[in-house]
Amino acid sequence: MGFSTTHLIIFLVIIVVIFGTKKLRNIGSDLGGAVKGFKDGMRDGTTPAATETTAQKTDAKPTTTIDVDTKVKG
Repeated sequence: MGFSTTHLIIFLVIIVVIFGTKKLRNIGSDLGGAVKGFKDGMRDGTTPAATETTAQKTDAKPTTTIDVDTKVKG
């Protein structure tokens, strides 16, 4: 039991009537941006900006960490 073309068209019309075209367009652009961000995140990270930042961090002097004891109010 599958969906025919007529069923799919009726389903899409109902979705457009319920949500409106503007909201569907926003959902589509948000989804596309999320997919693009995911693809960019999955790259191996060898972009020129990333290697420059890494090089700057390794040349810098190590910073001193100050350890502070905290008091718990209770």
